[in-house]
Amino acid sequence: MTILNISAYKFVGLDDLHALRARIVERCEALALKGTILLAPEGINLFLAARPEAVAAFVDWLREDPRFADLTPKESLSDAPPFRRMRVRLKKEIITMHAPAIRPEKGRAPHVLPADLRRWLDRGRDDVGREVVLLDTRNDYEVAAGTFENTVDYGLSSFTGFPTAVAADRERFDGKTVVSFCTGGIRCEKAAIHMREIGIENVFQLEGGILKYFEEVGGAHWRGDCFVFDDRGAIDPSLAPARKA
Repeated sequence: MTILNISAYKFVGLDDLHALRARIVERCEALALKGTILLAPEGINLFLAARPEAVAAFVDWLREDPRFADLTPKESLSDAPPFRRMRVRLKKEIITMHAPAIRPEKGRAPHVLPADLRRWLDRGRDDVGREVVLLDTRNDYEVAAGTFENTVDYGLSSFTGFPTAVAADRERFDGKTVVSFCTGGIRCEKAAIHMREIGIENVFQLEGGILKYFEEVGGAHWRGDCFVFDDRGAIDPSLAPARKA
């Protein structure tokens, strides 16, 4: 496999979107990258593929901007780029929730590292003895490809439906530790902040999402594959493109 695929996001205030987009487009074209980069006042969300040296050059260049200095991509490999072109788009949100009061760039919700979540799931309890509930914040077609064992999901067709769904289900989480998760961390970060805002206690986000869990832990407590938004369709817990039936 000769193509490096990365995904990364950062909630950070951006007030120079048009100028930043122009610089990014120029750099992506120079490096022959393919993928999608979303820019919004709340931050950046990117999915890129190319030869490893080209991807590394872009990430190094982006990190020269202090706002992105700690950007930490998730990586996987493929035989060919799973994107057909390069797009850099300006959006109102880098992940649409239609909840403007949720501002992750102002402060994150607590997170749990993949290795710690694996340990919690092995035991069925967190470090203080609370029952652990996993909450899948992805859409229904993503969940259908695979998810963690014994996971709560709301059969969402869009993430914009999450606030209503979780508000109607609050009692389920009383006295328990809730871990929200998604593919790369971006949706579960917003979800965790929202849940804390409406009074649900002991909420954590899975740091780096499913992709980071696969990278650091593998497929423990996972069933199936992980849906991805590119031509691969899904990847397995080894981060390889899933075999199509």
